[in-house]
Amino acid sequence: MGDELVVRPMGRTGLPVTPVGVGLAALGRPAYITLGREEDLGEDRSVAAMRARTWAVLDAAMAAGVRYFDVARSYGRAEEFLAGWLRARAIAPGSVTVGSKWGYAYVGGWRMGADRYEEKELSADRLRQQLDQSRALLGEHLSLYQIHSATVESGVLDDEDVLAELRELHAGGVSVGLSTTGPRQADTIDRAIEIGLFDTVQATWNLLERSAGPALARAHRSGLGVIVKEGVANGRLTSHAAPPALARAARERGVAPDALALAAVLARPWAGVVLSGAASVDQFRSNLTATRVGWDTELDERLAVLTENPQTYWTTRASLKWQ
Repeated sequence: MGDELVVRPMGRTGLPVTPVGVGLAALGRPAYITLGREEDLGEDRSVAAMRARTWAVLDAAMAAGVRYFDVARSYGRAEEFLAGWLRARAIAPGSVTVGSKWGYAYVGGWRMGADRYEEKELSADRLRQQLDQSRALLGEHLSLYQIHSATVESGVLDDEDVLAELRELHAGGVSVGLSTTGPRQADTIDRAIEIGLFDTVQATWNLLERSAGPALARAHRSGLGVIVKEGVANGRLTSHAAPPALARAARERGVAPDALALAAVLARPWAGVVLSGAASVDQFRSNLTATRVGWDTELDERLAVLTENPQTYWTTRASLKWQ
């Protein structure tokens, strides 16, 4: 399968990436909002079990040719798991691209029934604190540092202290980016383009939530690398909950719904990397079959019926339970 994943530079960064990357949001902590998690992971959510599961997925991804790996300070022990794997496998800095994110802190305490799992603070103090933490774990492997879930409403893109810290980081050789969230993703992306500092943007785009597409095309034309997250909508576009139209189309093509959903992302000319959020090797391999699925205008139009109003999509996402 490795010959399907051509290594290419990510936007103007020149960092090596592949069309499919691996995100560890679902593997670095015991609870997350992905549907079907009980079936995917079972009862053993111990640190040792989740580390072993993470390494197995990373090994499968590396063998398949994946060269982009995505973590965040709020993904529980994801940075720790990834750092340990990079060392154990003697993977040289620069041979893969590692992106992490700052802004959220994980406060779940490795508990399944925590009152809160994440705490958001997009301040310069939080940036400095979490950058030190990320560097302590990832060292020279840290290639890209991103604002986690930036929004225009948060004011982070107009915070001169934050922007000054990011400029200093960029001058030191680390690429800087942002991830976006919410129904106004397009406004956030356009503001990031206007600022001119950012090398990458990571945004939600899937068959249910297409609203960021035109802004991501503008980002791509401006030289930013585009990373697509939540391509299977936190499990809503997998076999756990696939809408009938998607399930039928997937059966016709002999693939699982997740593969067809990710193929839709890969078909966008502006998409540099789509993240697999797989929680197992089997899920990763199913995701990866997206690279072999043909996509055409007829299929795109047929599945356009799935598209939701952005406000509806994000309200539904906010209602998903950590499980």
